[in-house]
Amino acid sequence: MLFGDDFKQIEQAKILLLGVGGVGSYCLDCLYRTGIRDITIIDFDTYDESNQNRQMWSEHHCGESKVMSLKEHYPEIIAIDKKIDPAWIEAFDFEPYDLILDAIDDTHAKLALAQKCYKKLISATGSAKRLDPTKIEVSTIWKTHGDRFASKIRYELKKRRFTKKYPVIFSSEPPHVKVKGSFMAVTAAFGMTMCSVAIKRLTEK
Repeated sequence: MLFGDDFKQIEQAKILLLGVGGVGSYCLDCLYRTGIRDITIIDFDTYDESNQNRQMWSEHHCGESKVMSLKEHYPEIIAIDKKIDPAWIEAFDFEPYDLILDAIDDTHAKLALAQKCYKKLISATGSAKRLDPTKIEVSTIWKTHGDRFASKIRYELKKRRFTKKYPVIFSSEPPHVKVKGSFMAVTAAFGMTMCSVAIKRLTEK
């Protein structure tokens, strides 16, 4: 009822979601509940006690693979238990996917993704150390501000003479701590925002 004829575009989308932690797991839930079933998720990590404040289903699967656990709750997805690094990105075929959603926190992998598939990419930067989800913004990588992680990505892309644009979800809120604490209101809002940006991109096509 909300999307009208555009809903067909949403249902038929083929999505690659990289990272299913505090941001990615909520993005996955949102995509799935919106009607997308052709979703491939990739992550190499396992759930532990420290995940339970921010990651979907982590309290039910402590010690287990994230992607394989999530497949129990979203049975139609494709789950790949693999570490995402520049070598993997170089070898992987991104062509079949309509969108690539980057919810990982590895700088080198993020840079490799931007360089290889910026046309299809939606990326998230730092969601940890913050308390206010209303400070979340969406812009191109070049217009991010108030986020040291995004600043590092910009700097490294400039060094590589990369000048293309792609959308980034970031927070302009200054970090509240030096350690890597996190608050679900912000991490989940990052994931929901990523889902929203993805749906907009699909319906714009």
